[in-house]
Amino acid sequence: MPKVKTNSSAKKRFKVTGTGKVTHQKSFKRHILTKKSTKRKRGMRKDGVVAKPNMDFVQRLLGLKG
Repeated sequence: MPKVKTNSSAKKRFKVTGTGKVTHQKSFKRHILTKKSTKRKRGMRKDGVVAKPNMDFVQRLLGLKG
C-alpha cells in the first residue's frame, strides 16, 4: 500500500495544537492596512481556530483522518 500524502498547501497554512485544535492565520492582514483600524489589525494577529463545519475537510488534507 502506498503512503497517504499530506496536501502541501494545507501543511503551510494550518498548525495542529497540542490539544488537537487546528489553527490558521487570520486573513486581510497583508496589504491595504491604512484604512483598517488599529483594533481590527490587532485582532488579526491572533491565530484563528478552524470552525467545526470545515474541520473534517482540513483534517483530511493534513492526513489526520483516513
